[in-house]
Formats: sequence, C-alpha cells, structure tokens
Amino acid sequence: MSNITVFGTGSFGTALANVLAENGHQVLMWGKNKNTVQEINEEHLNTKYLKNAQLETSITATHDINAAITHADVYLMALPTKAMREVANEIDSHLTTQKIFIHVAKGIENDTYKRVSEMLEDSISEEHNGGIGVLSGPSHAEEVVIKQPTTVAASSKSPEVSKLAQDLFMNDYLRVYTNDDLVGVELGGALKNIIAVASGVISGMGFGDNAKAALMTRGLAEISRLGEKLGADPLTFLGLGGIGDLIVTCTSTHSRNYTLGYKLGEGKSLDKALEEMNMVVEGVYTTKSVYNLAEAHNIEMPITTALYKVLFEDQPVDESVKDLMGRGKKSE
Repeated sequence: MSNITVFGTGSFGTALANVLAENGHQVLMWGKNKNTVQEINEEHLNTKYLKNAQLETSITATHDINAAITHADVYLMALPTKAMREVANEIDSHLTTQKIFIHVAKGIENDTYKRVSEMLEDSISEEHNGGIGVLSGPSHAEEVVIKQPTTVAASSKSPEVSKLAQDLFMNDYLRVYTNDDLVGVELGGALKNIIAVASGVISGMGFGDNAKAALMTRGLAEISRLGEKLGADPLTFLGLGGIGDLIVTCTSTHSRNYTLGYKLGEGKSLDKALEEMNMVVEGVYTTKSVYNLAEAHNIEMPITTALYKVLFEDQPVDESVKDLMGRGKKSE
C-alpha cells in the first residue's frame, strides 16, 4: 500500500481520495480552505462539493503544504488547470527527492496553450520528476463517490506510471485502462468541455435530441481534427478519453460545463452564470485557449468558434446557432 497526497479538495479529488483510501492507501488531502480541511478531518464530509457523501475515516486533510509534500511519493494533482502551475512550482521548491505526479485536470493553459502534463514538466525540475501521468474519462465525482460502475483511462509517457495509476485506483467499481497516447487522452478530456458547454446552451434554448446528437457528432470531428494536428492518435477519441467523456459531459446535469451552458441558453450572461456556479468551469477557459490554438494552426472548429463568440464577444446564442446551421454545404 502507498502513501498518496491529493492536492485539491474539490469534487473529483475528494471522490478519488475516497477510492484510494478504500483501496487501502494512506491518503492525505491538501487544500487552502481551512473549513473544508476541518470538515474532512472531523466529520469525514466535503459538503461544499459532494453534499452528504460519507468519506473513508482514514482520509486526513491539511492546509500545510510541507506536510502534504512529505507525506507521499505519489501526488494526485486534482486542481483546476489555472491553479496547476502555481501549486506545482511551490511543490517543486520544497522537494528534495523524485515524486510521481498523476493529474486529473481537463484543460489547456491560456496563453501557452499547453496541456497539463506539459505544465507540470515545466514546473517540476528534472531531478524531482519521477514521472507524470493523467487519469481521464467519463467519470462524474458524484457517481464515483457512491461506488457506481465507472471506467477511465490512465496515460503517461512512461508505461510504468500508467500501470501504477491502474494499480492504485482500480477496484470493483472503478475500472482503469492504460492508454499510451498521452496527447490524445489529455486533449480529449479538455476539448470535450467546449462541446459540453455548447450542449448545455442548446438544451437551455429548448432544443431536443436531434440537435444534441448533431452537436456531439460534429464536436467529435472538431476534437479529432485538432488532436491529430497536435500529434494525437485519432483512434483515442473513439475511446474513454474521447467519445466516452464527451457523452457523459454533454448529457448530464452533474456536468458543470453543461450546467453553465444551460444557463447561457436560458439567456443569462456569462458573468451571471459563473456567479451561480459553485465550481471552476474548465470549458470557459479552454474555449479561449482552443479558439486561439485552432486559429494558429488553421484548423476549422466551427462549434468552438461559435461558443467563443457567445462567451467572449457577447454574441446572442440564437445568432450563433444560425451561423452554425447556415454554413456552406460540405460532405461529412
């Protein structure tokens, strides 16, 4: 059994901490919110993110980053993409030995357009980097924490790190497959959030299954075009880290990206919709990154472009739908 530190006390980090503890590992969670840390330690709950889900009593939490760093040789980085670099830099400044980093963030950094594993490679010095991997796939925290059957993919440049992630997390309700396409798995997890926001928009506008099926199908085409250009295996997008994650995020009210989009479709402004959300909505930031990335690589991504105009240029959602439906004739 391993000592593992989970950096982040959000919904998915908490759910996976519970999985790890149930699998017999010694889990310490790190977070900045002292009330959440206290609640995890004293009541074995994280009501801000997972309501009344009971956590394993062996899980402990701290807001002392030194304690978090010294606890383990394996770190689960369960932080929003925009916080990843800052925390990773701080971790690295305290390290004296190599550690293994497994992240579950699904985003692309603004400005640099880097995937999360690339951000970690930048932040963790070579002498402290024992390997970097990702765990991704169709996995709502709300279902994982109550032990509903879930499957995800573990990927890394290092087969040993992928296998380690599989060994650490896999049990009778969480099945983990390894996948050697790190680029594809990370891009699939990040890009599907754009399509999920758009899916929420059309649902909020009152459109039905036909529109949603079309959006998801053409969204997958966009994801594949950009992914292949950036070095991913197109077949990855037909797996758990691609279409699997796309389906679950585009169709569920558990999805914060879908929920935000729904609010936009109802006519709320982005600022108002974000104000009503309790969690970071990665799809908003990723839309900005991917729009600029697609422009730089001359990749056609009409759904991403339409959503970008809604989010950042205040284009009404009905005009964006008309733009998409009125595009020139094409073959599939």
